[in-house]
Amino acid sequence: MPFTLATWNINSIRLREGLVKRLLTEEAPDILCLQECKSPVEKMPLATFRALGYGHVVARGQKGYNGVAILSKLPLEDAGDMDFAALGHARHVAARLENGVTIHNVYVPAGGDVPDRMVNEKFGQKLDFVSEMRDWFSDNRPDRAILVGDLNIAPREDDVWSHKQLLNVVSHTPVEVDHLGQAQEAGGWVDVTRADIPAGKLYSWWSYRARDWDAADKGRRLDHIWASSDIAGAAHGSRILRAVRGWEQPSDHAPVLASFDL
Repeated sequence: MPFTLATWNINSIRLREGLVKRLLTEEAPDILCLQECKSPVEKMPLATFRALGYGHVVARGQKGYNGVAILSKLPLEDAGDMDFAALGHARHVAARLENGVTIHNVYVPAGGDVPDRMVNEKFGQKLDFVSEMRDWFSDNRPDRAILVGDLNIAPREDDVWSHKQLLNVVSHTPVEVDHLGQAQEAGGWVDVTRADIPAGKLYSWWSYRARDWDAADKGRRLDHIWASSDIAGAAHGSRILRAVRGWEQPSDHAPVLASFDL
């Protein structure tokens, strides 16, 4: 059952309903995982997406913050959620396809502005979230699994516009990169995007603060698609839809896609 999967931090599913509709119409991925939906599930515009063929939905919502949703053309069942770091946030949801593949949709906390947990509680929460995710997947070693989402960490030097200038900036600090690396190793996850595109600068997020984000191109690769080692070889066709960042009233993230022949 070959399928294409996309992940996108939409930054409000209700505000950007039209952009989601456009993506589903123009790109037609079989599965779309959304983060930062900022809406209770009952207020998400799911009827719009069902009309486009995405009749299967597994989601966790929250008023005004967080929120994760999996929209699918393919039948899937709810496979639960985890409250990593006990934050009480809607930041993880899982769904299982009929072929036994489990999809984990994750929205890691951004971590605030100061990379010091002693003075910034949010940074500590971010590290704890990733640590608990590491421990959970170590104890529940994934097989036939895909993990996607806004992980809010750019791990490689070529995942940011300037490694040197961002070493002390939240999302690329050594401690965050180390935590993410441990989580990836503990689960035996393969970074599908970088397996497909092993070299070169690669970004999925550009700040709203830049007057001309495209020309400045000060991006970071914060959005990821991982696969368990037993199915990683079936992944191909990875791409980041940079042009979507330039749509009207866009999210500051661009969708990331990969296909799987399973």
